[in-house]
Amino acid sequence: MAMNILCAGDVVGTPGRLAIADALKTIVPDRNIACAIVNAENVSSGSGITPPLYEKLIKSGVNLMTLGDHIYRRREIIATLETSPQVVRPANLPSTAPGREFAIYETEGGVSVAVFALLGRLFMKPQADCPFKAADRVLAKIPGEVKVIVCDMHAEATSEKIAMGWHLDGRVSIMFGTHTHVSTADERVLPGGTGYITDLGMTGPHEGVLGRDKSRVLQAMVHAIPTRFDVATDDVLTCGIIAEVDPHSGRCLHIERLRWPYHAP
Repeated sequence: MAMNILCAGDVVGTPGRLAIADALKTIVPDRNIACAIVNAENVSSGSGITPPLYEKLIKSGVNLMTLGDHIYRRREIIATLETSPQVVRPANLPSTAPGREFAIYETEGGVSVAVFALLGRLFMKPQADCPFKAADRVLAKIPGEVKVIVCDMHAEATSEKIAMGWHLDGRVSIMFGTHTHVSTADERVLPGGTGYITDLGMTGPHEGVLGRDKSRVLQAMVHAIPTRFDVATDDVLTCGIIAEVDPHSGRCLHIERLRWPYHAP
């Protein structure tokens, strides 16, 4: 019997955290979601994550978390990264970087779901190693009995994400992109059976600029006046995908985009 996996894009600030918690309360039972995966690197005031916010996401129903280039923005998260079995760092950071290269979650149905993350190198952190070689290394480490594998390619360049999709086709169940905060309309199942989308989009306030207060961003862009980019508050959405996966083969059978509005109580 196929299983459904929900993947949500970059959770931005308090609005994003409340949105994903609200969405999971309805979507998990309605769509029989076996595993919920989110990119949580922007949950702390728009940049980074803290231990209390990590715990809040877990309690809200998030099963696995990926992080990106802002992973160590809040240094207090390092202890959590070193001990928690439900969050991963980008696998192509230096081997000495704190955190796990992959994590495995066992669903209530007894199916193991593995997740790992990668950082793009185009227009991103120069410290990152080759994501393609890192992906090969991590896949060799994941136990062979784990058939359902998910990869988050946290990258700026669409070309790099698309290339990674082809590189991993047939070797992972789902490969999604994050980081740009704008959902793409290219969701598809690749020939080898990998569910793919270039970017999940953002879980957070869309009446702004990538989750930030538009008046502050415009002040900086139009008038060249430096200012703090506060998190916006309006038009809050959970964006991502729901993928149907065969737990025995690991092949993705169907993928659809998710755009779920949040209405504050």
